[in-house]
Amino acid sequence: MKPIFVRGISHQFRLTLAIILSVVLFIANDRLEPVRQSLSSLLSPLQYLANVPGVMLDKAAEALATRNMLAAQNKVLMNQQLLMSERLQRFEHLRQENVRLRALLGSPVHMDSRKVVAEVMEVSSDPYRQLVVLNHGARTGVYVGQPVVDAKGVVGQVVEVNELTSRVLLVSDASHGIPVRVTRNDVRAIANGTGDIDAIELRHVAKSTDIIAGDLLVTSGLGDRFPEGYPVARVMSVSRDDGQSYAVISAQPLAALDRIRYVLLIWPDEPDDTEFVPIEGLSSEPIGSDAASPISDEEIQ
Repeated sequence: MKPIFVRGISHQFRLTLAIILSVVLFIANDRLEPVRQSLSSLLSPLQYLANVPGVMLDKAAEALATRNMLAAQNKVLMNQQLLMSERLQRFEHLRQENVRLRALLGSPVHMDSRKVVAEVMEVSSDPYRQLVVLNHGARTGVYVGQPVVDAKGVVGQVVEVNELTSRVLLVSDASHGIPVRVTRNDVRAIANGTGDIDAIELRHVAKSTDIIAGDLLVTSGLGDRFPEGYPVARVMSVSRDDGQSYAVISAQPLAALDRIRYVLLIWPDEPDDTEFVPIEGLSSEPIGSDAASPISDEEIQ
């Protein structure tokens, strides 16, 4: 006669089995990395497929845009282009002068780096990690540790590369750190993420250090990871409490981390062969103040 109540596997056995499997996976974590890379490469086409509806909606919105909207956008973009082109012409002159001065001093010349535009395909849903997925991978030459910037500042660095895609860790992630310097006085520090998309902090900075609210933080070039001179954040508040050993310095990233769509992948060791061609007939008079960059010319060293 079959018993009514059948005794199954004991809870103690299940717990022991789970512990053994966890230890085995922990030990074999490094050996499983090639398997993860292969699975990620196989799943990359699915990410492209999942991105198709968004692309179609964007194209539909562009097709439905009115003539007046396009004319207004075109006017704003033209103003921005003229302003940026005028600044680029002045910076090109300064760059050439800098090259000549470095040659006289015998210092190495900082060459322009190769850059590739990438599109954000996915934002990580993990509440404890701030990651985005880009539509460029190993086929483009993307590598782990590669710096990523947008139109306003540093976005982060590549932490995982697949065949067609790559993952970027944002500067605001709690595990991210980047060497920076203050443009006003060249004070150097390390900017660490806080886990908040709109805030980073400078840790272990002495209370006597000359840093004030409004200071611009740029990459210092230390560590050979991020090229020197890219804007990172602007100091928002500085607190020097007598009861604390260090100053509490909060800064806001200049990059729009919560709404980035297009970014630049940078190859610091590969020169950029693209030549700057100034626009003929360009006027040096400002066209408007709305399109001006938040970073002044004096802050760019």
